[in-house]
Amino acid sequence: MKKSLLAAMAATIVLGGVIAGCSSNSQTEGSTEAGQGGTKQLSFMFRGGPEEQKAYEATVKKFEADHPDVKVKIITTTGDQYATKLKAAITGKSVPDVFYFDPGDLRAYVNAGVLKDITEYVKDVDFDNIWKRGVDIYRYDGNNVGQGSIYGLPKDVGPFALGYNKDMFTAAGIPLPDKEKPYTWDEFIKVNQQLVKDTNGDGKIDQYGTGFNVNWALQAFVWSNGADWLDATNTKVTIDDPKFAEALQYFADMQNVHKITPSIEDAATLDTYQRWMKGELAFFPVGPWDLATYETLPFDYDLIPYPAGSTGKSATFLGSLGIGVSSGSKNPEEAAQLVTYLTASPEGMQQLVDAKVQIPNLIDMAEKWAADTTTKPANKAEFLRIVEDYGKPMPNTLTYNSEWYQLFFTDIQPVLDGKVTAADYVKAEQPKMQKLLDKAVEQEAKSKK
Repeated sequence: MKKSLLAAMAATIVLGGVIAGCSSNSQTEGSTEAGQGGTKQLSFMFRGGPEEQKAYEATVKKFEADHPDVKVKIITTTGDQYATKLKAAITGKSVPDVFYFDPGDLRAYVNAGVLKDITEYVKDVDFDNIWKRGVDIYRYDGNNVGQGSIYGLPKDVGPFALGYNKDMFTAAGIPLPDKEKPYTWDEFIKVNQQLVKDTNGDGKIDQYGTGFNVNWALQAFVWSNGADWLDATNTKVTIDDPKFAEALQYFADMQNVHKITPSIEDAATLDTYQRWMKGELAFFPVGPWDLATYETLPFDYDLIPYPAGSTGKSATFLGSLGIGVSSGSKNPEEAAQLVTYLTASPEGMQQLVDAKVQIPNLIDMAEKWAADTTTKPANKAEFLRIVEDYGKPMPNTLTYNSEWYQLFFTDIQPVLDGKVTAADYVKAEQPKMQKLLDKAVEQEAKSKK
């Protein structure tokens, strides 16, 4: 699993204390009034792996070529460093004109005056041709996310699909998975067991079925079993639901009972991402940001739905990152133009999609892209099904901060090691998480005063 995803998960916590002390008098790094020749300077801070950074740097250069009166100072970091750098910018009141932000931080940033309302600057955007779910998570009316003013546009929507190694199936003589019908949980275990092999006869396993990171894959099993972390009001932690415990136990049993994932000792020498890259795992999650990197995989792969629990329906998360404008920007109109170019213009979007770092935000472009089965993965339509049908937002993005959610994963290792049952774990953890969630609700109320 990419470190950038893990870093993103921690970002909300790191920033929580910062936002509490932030005022609306932020200034903006790099933003200047019209300079010599009328050129306006913007700063743009973002994060990503090497392929994403190259893609966005190239797209910004094209923006400058198309907007000769604007120059953009680019500030890039890895995913691990982004939260720290943004924290420093906010506390130092030098927020970049344009910057990435997690949708879970929307309310805090708006209430603290960090983000600018850009509604008036994006009137010409064709919102009928952009994923509605991607836009709505950056709307906020002061009480409800999904309504009111626009405080950012989606850098992308991130459907987290399940990939599989086609060559491994063929070599084992196993029929390829049905791309329309998910495996049941029992079927998934059985097919994985067929693919766990000692390929060189030395008595050690060389090829495993899968190896999911609990932070990013457990959601698929919990949701497909009819459970969730929160109730409909997003104010009650519901992990003590028996269906939740059943899903968590299934997840842990993949390693401890069914032996289809690398052991703790095996994972210490080679993590599951590296094993997938080498062709030693049958199944592994695939995000659109992986596509450029996966071009070099030494095997053919494709996408299928996640195995379905008791609901009979597959599930996974649909992530996103927003691109917003600092409330302190001296050039908000030009800053919003850069946001629009990167998120909603055919020119900018085509360049990013060609770089294979995301799916298109523009629906007509996405449908054409998914219909092309000559490029990997052939079943790119699975990404669109997640966006349009069964993808869900991460629970931590539904609350004012994510400390309650982070605690769940901080304490979970004994369950994964088989030392604590899932039922005992959720019973003990729910009150502790609820206490933190109650505190988040109180913090949100105070932030509005």
